[in-house]
Amino acid sequence: MKERTGMDRTVGIVGLGIMGGAIARNLVDRGWRVLGFDVDTDRRSELGREGVAIVQGVAEIASESPVIMTSLPTPEAVENVAHAIASSGQSRRIVVELSTLSLADKLNFEAILGKAGHVPLDCPLSGTGAQAKLRDLVVYASGDSAAIAKCTALFADFAKQSADLGRFGNGSRMKFIANHLVAINNVAAAEAMVLAECAGLNPKAVVELIGPGAGGSRMFQLRAPMMVDRVYQPATMRVSTWKKDMAIIADFADGVGCATPLFTLTQGIYSQALAMGLGDQDTASVFEVLRKTLPSEPESERS
Repeated sequence: MKERTGMDRTVGIVGLGIMGGAIARNLVDRGWRVLGFDVDTDRRSELGREGVAIVQGVAEIASESPVIMTSLPTPEAVENVAHAIASSGQSRRIVVELSTLSLADKLNFEAILGKAGHVPLDCPLSGTGAQAKLRDLVVYASGDSAAIAKCTALFADFAKQSADLGRFGNGSRMKFIANHLVAINNVAAAEAMVLAECAGLNPKAVVELIGPGAGGSRMFQLRAPMMVDRVYQPATMRVSTWKKDMAIIADFADGVGCATPLFTLTQGIYSQALAMGLGDQDTASVFEVLRKTLPSEPESERS
């Protein structure tokens, strides 16, 4: 097959979950020919109805797509897909890895594909599943600069911003910093909403007025409304998945010799959420962990 040029608006996506599915929909809406594959038959059926060309496996993605993006839940899945692309016999492909993985797993991905003549990029995303639906993502791209430049138009059609951060792996390093802040800000938002409830304030007014002010954050704006309603599904980031990401960040911080006292304090709160059976709920559900500290009769209910 003749290799396609960087201007070809065909892209393959392996992994059609919360993030990959949202990205696929946005690209279809913007005129891309999107080939998709996922091991989950329900996801394949859903995305097929929405304009994604569902294929039978990774090899078919590799045969048709000059650029392949992977958005997968585990290091094992990412490694298996890398081997499938490497053994597909196709000419040079740009393979954009979007998942949050350890640096060791990313470097393994790079080695497998590089040895087969492909160009791997480390491009984790900053943003939740809800933000992905709105193209409110940032792409932390790293690796071959020429390949990143070829992907700029692609990134622009599912994200609000992208940046070339240099050598392969810097994208993940940047993502670890971003998620470090997300972990803290999410718990801070929950603590603030518990304090507001203790004080007898109208929680909806708190969300409306704190969010755009100096004390607000993106996590507050995204998650405080869920805390007000105490409804944590559909999840934009599951607690169970987030705990995996936090373990990666903790190992990274230890590896570079950096103390993270605030981040460390939040880990126990997410662990409590898991122990409460909230693993499949959105991480906004840490509000329920902190809400257990409320007095039996909040200020709003006292005479």
